[in-house]
Amino acid sequence: MASTLEQLKKLTTVVADTGDFESISKYKPTDATTNPSLLLAASKMPQYKHLMEKAVQYGKSNGSTPEEQVTEAMDKIFVLFGVEILKLVPGRVSTEVDARLSFDVEGSIEKAKKFIKLYEEAGISKERILIKLSTTWEGVEAARKLEEEGIHCNMTLLFSFAQAVACAEAGVTLISPFVGRILDWHVKNTDSKEFQPADDPGVKSVTAIYNYYKKFGYKTVVMGASFRNTGQITELAGCDLLTISPSLLEKLSNSSEKISQKLSKDEAEKLDIEKVSLDEKKFRWLLNEDAMATEKLAEGIRKFAVDAVKLEDMIKAELQK
Repeated sequence: MASTLEQLKKLTTVVADTGDFESISKYKPTDATTNPSLLLAASKMPQYKHLMEKAVQYGKSNGSTPEEQVTEAMDKIFVLFGVEILKLVPGRVSTEVDARLSFDVEGSIEKAKKFIKLYEEAGISKERILIKLSTTWEGVEAARKLEEEGIHCNMTLLFSFAQAVACAEAGVTLISPFVGRILDWHVKNTDSKEFQPADDPGVKSVTAIYNYYKKFGYKTVVMGASFRNTGQITELAGCDLLTISPSLLEKLSNSSEKISQKLSKDEAEKLDIEKVSLDEKKFRWLLNEDAMATEKLAEGIRKFAVDAVKLEDMIKAELQK
């Protein structure tokens, strides 16, 4: 019998949530996603030392001041990992804009274009790249402008329906709602410490977003992310895409549990759902009213920023050798 992972691949596009090439080779996902935390972990692995050395060399050659050298090397390491990943997957790789630009529309656009330029210099078409941006109002506005120029975006750190609606109205290519982090918040802040997959608050959030998008024909696709267990994943079978860590890919690969389609465009179109529209004021108010989304968005930005600084420190140390 086919493994649970093989069954899932027939219902959903499976994406590897890792910067580790060996995991990507093993599980053969369609796409791959990275972020500063994943690349920080990967950059510490001896087998990827050559990529760090190459990025540092690039920084030395293209930056005139120490600060510029760090910036150039940092941008290059993100793209070098992306280029290697694209040798292993048939689809796309997501490359994340620095979380410290989460409230800077123009800065985010500039960084995104820099990534695209570096990929094109490496012979990679922008069609194979998704630019990851935090789902702040500024991130959504940056994505709107990038999409208008044909640069595709993946909105990350997405925890609420309001964030999802804003992304759809901006015409972004893809969103990554964080299932596991929504669960984490509810376990920490409510009396319920365990949830069955169908009642999992993260699963319910992604299901509502998926149904809304399909009901109203938005082109934006949904990629569930940040899973804590395989039950969350199988409960979202049928979602456009699911990005899964190597440890959970391993569990799905070793399981033969039969799964069925849970999300469907045809079923979503039958639902009685009200269409909403958001401007900046409504977006900010609805986000503010959602304590979980507000806290997890801020926390996620801070954590990614911390790991970006750690990666910069690694590069600084290499530059000084």
